[in-house]
Amino acid sequence: MTQQAPSTEPELTGVRNFRDVGGLPTVDGRRVAYGRLFRSGHLAHATASDAAFLASLGLHTIFDFRNAADQRLEGADVELPGVRNVNLPLTDPADGAEFWKMVRDGNVDELRELLSDGRAANRMIASYRTIIKERTAEHRQVLHALAEDSVPALMHCAAGKDRAGLSVAVTLLAVGVEREAIVTDYLESNAAHRRYKVHRSSSASSAYTPEVMELLSPLFDARAEYLAAAFDTIEETWGGVDAYLEQALGVTPEIRERLRQRFLD
Repeated sequence: MTQQAPSTEPELTGVRNFRDVGGLPTVDGRRVAYGRLFRSGHLAHATASDAAFLASLGLHTIFDFRNAADQRLEGADVELPGVRNVNLPLTDPADGAEFWKMVRDGNVDELRELLSDGRAANRMIASYRTIIKERTAEHRQVLHALAEDSVPALMHCAAGKDRAGLSVAVTLLAVGVEREAIVTDYLESNAAHRRYKVHRSSSASSAYTPEVMELLSPLFDARAEYLAAAFDTIEETWGGVDAYLEQALGVTPEIRERLRQRFLD
């Protein structure tokens, strides 16, 4: 039986950026069913009540796109009974542990050198392009798993914005969701209560200065230009979504139909 839209979005204490991707329209007039695909930030700080809520979703698989540096920083996901956890590290837009140490220490000179004058946004755009071009094996694994047996699924990375955002976008492209709707869902990560909390070193006197926050802002934003870069990369490299799905990800029309059956009303 198709689940209805939740009346209110759950307020999770230790999990940022959680949402059900249900309700998004497809190009042929259908909609993504509720209760099939969820997205969030990491689950390492989930409280007992958060875990109980997540367990109530009937998840089959949690896809964790964090790398080892992320997991050392934040911790392992909370374990949910009967749920399969799949870790598929994707490129980190911030390049992992050394960069985040600099962020937590609030070293303004180094941050200025790396991130000022549009360099932060360019860093994000380059990372989105890299994930699309170089992480086809991971996205192939995700889509084939979803077509086979892995629904309902939750996809997350650290903030639930970039690596999870791209993986959700690729999944939605595969089932025919309208491009504009994919972008709208992606931009939901900008809401204040969804944004990633950076844990900075308490000894860093410059960690919270306006300049540091301005330098870091492009890294924590979900910007339409970032996702547009991913879509452009698909067009430039494979000539379109259909060719990308079939040639790069091995998603045949038959597999796409199975995905549509799993995700659409």
